[in-house]
Amino acid sequence: MFNVTGGQEAQRSELKDIVLAGGALGLNWLHVHLAVSAGIFEAKGLRVSLKRTGSVEKATAAVKAGEANLAITPPEGAIADKVAGGALRILAGNVNRLPLSLIANPRFTRIEDLKGRVLGTSSLTEGTAIYTREMLSRHGLNYPADYQLVVVGMHPARWKALQEGTIDAAVLPLNFVGKDAGYTNLGEVSDYIPDIVYTAIVGDRRWATTHREQITTLLAGLREATEFLYDSSSNALARSIVMDVAQTDEHYGQRALDYMREKRVLARFLEVPSAARATTLDLIIKAGLLDASRRGLAATTFDESFIEATIAA
Repeated sequence: MFNVTGGQEAQRSELKDIVLAGGALGLNWLHVHLAVSAGIFEAKGLRVSLKRTGSVEKATAAVKAGEANLAITPPEGAIADKVAGGALRILAGNVNRLPLSLIANPRFTRIEDLKGRVLGTSSLTEGTAIYTREMLSRHGLNYPADYQLVVVGMHPARWKALQEGTIDAAVLPLNFVGKDAGYTNLGEVSDYIPDIVYTAIVGDRRWATTHREQITTLLAGLREATEFLYDSSSNALARSIVMDVAQTDEHYGQRALDYMREKRVLARFLEVPSAARATTLDLIIKAGLLDASRRGLAATTFDESFIEATIAA
């Protein structure tokens, strides 16, 4: 079992609660699952409850409605809220490298073959839709004239829809699963978009202001768990977490863990690099979801004070 470095576990009656929401609580939540199962959060005085919402928009909405304190979710919803005068802010990074590939029905061998086809996504305004549109545009296919996007759901639902033939392609994690099943990998999304804020930690500014210590403690726990995941000596426990989250066997669990490490998927220090931030705003504008004249305002969605405090501690 993981050796918790946070000292004696706090008495359960003294734990401070945080509700953390997300769409699927998948592989970009590995450090969260590890920190929960290994008692890292409790050792630091936190009781973290996980809220699965089923979609990225609902995760953002849960924070906005006060149903969750924080969310790990794509940043577009928080940016739109800030531009509209709302209180949502991006408090820390999570994933700045896209662990996604464009997986297609075996009859398609080039991205150009997807003209007139149906592609699955988890949203029309966040995350996968934006990456799909950018990737296909590099091959002369523009949305909505050249193909259709349909909301299928998070990646397990997209993979199922692809297997059932209700969609022709979708961006999915763990490309080797699709390849081993006979599907075509039309390309790594990270080859087209090297740096981007894929998912981030989103919170309401008003709640965050009055719960700063809880947030920085949570971030410290996530950093500790992230370091453990990147340590190759942790393979046994880390692999078991991957197997549980991805519902896969030991072979695919290790391949998934190796893939996450190779791609440097989880932000090691929960940072949001300036290049990833700039690309995110560029693509939101390009997708017609943000007026270019409001780019400066949108950039103020990022509040670096929490992660800076965590690093300084």
